[in-house]
Amino acid sequence: MTTLIESDEHKALRAAVSDFARNHHASTSGDLWREAAKLGYIGVNLPEEYGGGGGGIAELSLVLEELGTAGSPLLMMIVSPAICGTVIARFGTDAQKREWLPALADGSRLMAFGITEPDAGSNSHRITTTARRDEASGDWLLTGRKVFVSGVDIADATLIVGRTEDSRTGRLKPCLFIVPRDAPGFTRRPIDMELQAVEKQFELVLDDVRLPAEALVGDEDAGLLQLFAGLNPERIMTAAFAIGMGRHALGKAIAYARERTVWNTPIGAHQAIAHPLAQAHIDLELARLMMQKAAHLYDVGDDTGAGEAANMAKYAAGEACVKAVDQAVHTLGGNGLTREFGLASLITASRVARIAPVSREMILNYVSHQTLGLPKSY
Repeated sequence: MTTLIESDEHKALRAAVSDFARNHHASTSGDLWREAAKLGYIGVNLPEEYGGGGGGIAELSLVLEELGTAGSPLLMMIVSPAICGTVIARFGTDAQKREWLPALADGSRLMAFGITEPDAGSNSHRITTTARRDEASGDWLLTGRKVFVSGVDIADATLIVGRTEDSRTGRLKPCLFIVPRDAPGFTRRPIDMELQAVEKQFELVLDDVRLPAEALVGDEDAGLLQLFAGLNPERIMTAAFAIGMGRHALGKAIAYARERTVWNTPIGAHQAIAHPLAQAHIDLELARLMMQKAAHLYDVGDDTGAGEAANMAKYAAGEACVKAVDQAVHTLGGNGLTREFGLASLITASRVARIAPVSREMILNYVSHQTLGLPKSY
């Protein structure tokens, strides 16, 4: 498979992003976002005709991994170009593509993504945010709640997953809507997180939010297909986020183990220190291979194959990240818990890759049912 050996183009992109991330002088994540966008990194997966790089999730995940490895991960890359940009590029109307893709590609506009609800996490069939037609005007009216939506305060709009009633069956079906941040009836409340991150988490309330007919993305009857077209890149990009974080922590531990000397010997010479770091490196490399496979399958249009691989990649990367961070902190001992070395905060952050956007248990369910053909327990 072509993904086993990285192409010269990918090696060059990896080196360029790594160099940029290590040497950038941006004072905020917003400045970093703008600088990365100027170099074409943010929109590398979006179509060239709309100002993007014409690449795919393979390139975008590579960019995020290298930013994370340098200690500057941009969480909104998972959401804005990967989920929202992909959905609009694949399914949006010509008008939606013209309005959003150039701005998402050059970083001048951001889009958030709202799917999770208080009573609907992994089970998206329980989504209760509903969209109904105003027959007189043709407008849509959205009502519902969303939780754990990243970056709503800095996003120009949020891609909201709602449900409309099928006139033939009476059953609710998923649909996606672009909701501008200043839409009347659309309010947000920050969630008080123990996790310290630049991107904040929000609860959203939609109280009869009126949207024009053209706010609906794509075909009302293809909502489920469109939804999964965004969720596979989300899993692949979360894997990249986790691998980058794990590599960042491991790099700090390796540097420390080379320099820290006890009884005239660097601690990295002791197998009790060296072997767990080597194992962490192996696990991260294995996770990256699965991520590259998932990205390749997605980019060539194999949505079914990509779904399985993306879930496995997210699982492997989450586990590898947590282990790498834990071992890095342990290698530094007390120093691993100081602000100076910047590892302690990663203990909490690394857990995110196990929990979001889907828990490892739900991935194991997926593999049990879809791959192994075992019966469902629910």
